Amino acid sequence: MAVSSGKSVLIYGGKGALGSALVDFFKAKDFWVGNIDFLTNDNANHNVILEKGLSFLEQAEAVTNGVPEGTQLDAILCVAGGWAGGNLESPDFLKSAQLMLEQSLWSSYIAASLAPKFLKENGTLVLTGAQPALKSTPGMIGYGVAKAAVHQLTKSIGSKKGGLPKGGKAYAILPVTLDTPMNRKWMKHDDSWTPLEDVAKILFNWISQQDTPPSGSLVQLITKDGKTETVIE
Repeated sequence: MAVSSGKSVLIYGGKGALGSALVDFFKAKDFWVGNIDFLTNDNANHNVILEKGLSFLEQAEAVTNGVPEGTQLDAILCVAGGWAGGNLESPDFLKSAQLMLEQSLWSSYIAASLAPKFLKENGTLVLTGAQPALKSTPGMIGYGVAKAAVHQLTKSIGSKKGGLPKGGKAYAILPVTLDTPMNRKWMKHDDSWTPLEDVAKILFNWISQQDTPPSGSLVQLITKDGKTETVIE
């Protein structure tokens, strides 16, 4: 489906909890919304459906070829990812480490690689890191390492020689705990969890060139007493 001349956003991981919330939010704002995921999001204008088992480069090729030719995006938002715990003694240590790299780092690299071809001048690229990965994560080593790599990727591509289109900006959001159905299933909810709509509003402001941090910023999402604030690392 061709992209209209209005505002447009491409969401990597647009069928997950945060991704689905972003699809709905931006659709309500009259954006053209594209989804990249292993599952179709029926609310999106366009879906790039990935096959399981693709290598890194095969997945990158499938994503690039799946975006409509001539698309010019206001934003690329990568919110794909997952979580796995474990330290060196865990029986699945290496297996979970590989999974974290595939879910968080592969998707971030591929999303970033789309920017030179599909992102408008002054466009916005957002990747998803994690606030806990600013420090050691001995109970979830694979997760922490993958997210720390996303932080480094953001800093590098957000720099002047990072390769973004003219005026483009790159950020990483660093949530602590998002208020998702899966997190509510496995953990006890409290008022420090960040509502998905708060994330959507922050991203919308950046795309609208409001309250934008410097390109390359790692932006912690800190929620206290139900109110979310951004803290630049």
